[in-house]
Amino acid sequence: MRKTKKHRRKAGLSPGSVVFIGKRKVEHIHIHHLRYNPDTLEEHLRDNSKVSDLQQAEEGMFNWYDVRGLHDTEMVEKFGKVFQIHPLVLEDIVDTQQRPKFEEYETGNYLLFRDLKFIAETKKIKTQQVSVYFGKNFLLSFQEEEDDLFESVRERLRTSGGRIRRRGVDYLAYALLDNVVDNYFLTLDEVEAVIEDLEFEVLENPNSHSKAQIHHLKQEMLVIRKSITPLREAIGQFSKSENEFINENTFVFIRDLYDHTIQIMDMVETYRDILNGVQDLYLSELSYKMNNVMQVLTIITTIFVPLSFLVGLYGMNFDNMPELHWKYSYFILLGLMVIIAISLLNYFRRKNWL
Repeated sequence: MRKTKKHRRKAGLSPGSVVFIGKRKVEHIHIHHLRYNPDTLEEHLRDNSKVSDLQQAEEGMFNWYDVRGLHDTEMVEKFGKVFQIHPLVLEDIVDTQQRPKFEEYETGNYLLFRDLKFIAETKKIKTQQVSVYFGKNFLLSFQEEEDDLFESVRERLRTSGGRIRRRGVDYLAYALLDNVVDNYFLTLDEVEAVIEDLEFEVLENPNSHSKAQIHHLKQEMLVIRKSITPLREAIGQFSKSENEFINENTFVFIRDLYDHTIQIMDMVETYRDILNGVQDLYLSELSYKMNNVMQVLTIITTIFVPLSFLVGLYGMNFDNMPELHWKYSYFILLGLMVIIAISLLNYFRRKNWL
């Protein structure tokens, strides 16, 4: 099935125009607000109709607003006004066709990356864009879908003795990104299991379904690669930033995260090589099956050539053929044909052709 091209709707608009581009994936926008410091934590849930009370955190407190749903551009612009976010960042937040990246601005840093999930029923990679913007004592995260990617991070925040409560929002940004990267490993484990099953299927019974699955999985691996390769570059820039909003103690964790992305890239390349090997195996198995068929047909033809010669010889209409008038000539000819066939079969077996 041929895919239709994606058409962008920002042609002719000025840079920084906040226009939602993508598929709306939530009915109602959810906003999860956490206000915390090492000693206290306040948790609130709201929707996009209640964004008039957005505010910066006071000194000694941290604000985390997690937004699920991107189609309300007025709400995004409201966040931009309160937290002084550059218009180009607002533009990227609502454009779900962006490439993973890391950017630095006067009021904060912007991280854009993709979450990946493997759908076992369809064997497809499901992606969603995630944006994180953090500055002085605040962090904003924007997800496309209603599912909560960061519940495990939120649970760590609820634990008063956890490291994440004692560090700044730069560490929180790292924790969110680390949570998504950890999910990459789970996704690739599921892909690996499917590849192993496919390899077994190709060995047992290669068919058109196997061929289609190989091609499909190679396309899905491209989706993963396109999401992870630029993320590696973004994390590399994150780890080398000299921005005032990133504490020096956080860099060691970011560098470790960079190592994880290298490991994931190695896994992706390995799985691509394995799929290429499975494709070669599929072609080899088809060739092997075809060779077996041709071998059987050749043996049958070889056996019947001398038999056809004898049948043709004694089927000629010559009068002077004394064997035609013998009493047992028919049975002698049948016996000779059987002996020839058995002799040829034994010869083929000695040559290991059977």
